[in-house]
Amino acid sequence: MDMELTQNFLRGKNPCAMGYRWFVRNNLAGGDYQAAMDTQVAAGRVEDARWLLQNFGATNTVLEVEHLEADNLVFAGTLIVHGDVRVPGQLLVGRSLRVGGGIRAGRLEAGEDIHSDGAIFAGELLQAGGDIKAAWSVEVQGELRAEELRTGWELRCNSHVSLKGGAHIGQDVEVQGDMRCGKGLRAGRSIAVQGLLEVGHGIACNDRIDCGNHVQAGWGIKALGDIRAACSIRSGETLQADGEIAAGPGYGVFAGMNVQMDAWPDCAWVRALRKPSGLVSGFWEAAVTP
Repeated sequence: MDMELTQNFLRGKNPCAMGYRWFVRNNLAGGDYQAAMDTQVAAGRVEDARWLLQNFGATNTVLEVEHLEADNLVFAGTLIVHGDVRVPGQLLVGRSLRVGGGIRAGRLEAGEDIHSDGAIFAGELLQAGGDIKAAWSVEVQGELRAEELRTGWELRCNSHVSLKGGAHIGQDVEVQGDMRCGKGLRAGRSIAVQGLLEVGHGIACNDRIDCGNHVQAGWGIKALGDIRAACSIRSGETLQADGEIAAGPGYGVFAGMNVQMDAWPDCAWVRALRKPSGLVSGFWEAAVTP
């Protein structure tokens, strides 16, 4: 069912004076909610359309198209695109975005999930109230925020990554800012984070972990290569690397931070090519010589 906008209804949301006058002057009162946003976007008033979406919320409308090319688009419902999406400006979707090809947008936001059967490229922001899934890579110039993140290929972000849940990355992780996951982080190859790497559950990768700040995990940390940080390395349980484990100068390596000391041999062992020089806690388990 389409939502009808009235002047009184709009005024009750305390809009800015300039945006309200433009709305009245263009006779949008009494019209369809989506049509009003389409008119605003066509007139270059994308922020006014964003304000409407934020204040009046999502709809159950579904728009299905073969391909999408537009300067900007604000849609209150679910958007299904069978091919590619090309929106150099802002693409705002009230509910979910499902794309059969790749996505390239300047700023991409969805109230629920974003799913792509190709790659996702975003400029200043990639944000979903639910999950982000890409069959190929995800690359973002700005921040990435979502519930869960899953990629078939790599993740590259030039700013911060913030996930309420976890991340499952098929290949490499490259993040220039902080990376925070409420649950776990798993990568098919290496993990490189320039800022803080903080994970509520465990971290696992099939190559090396490099961090320009602290590495913190509530559960265990496991890498098939080295684990290196410019600051401290802290795991709630076990800590394992096939290579070396090395914290920054003057910083420590901590395992078993969420485990009683008596349980360290079973639940907080540390294994690596050689004993970390800054090991403060955990049970060091030297390699057995054949």
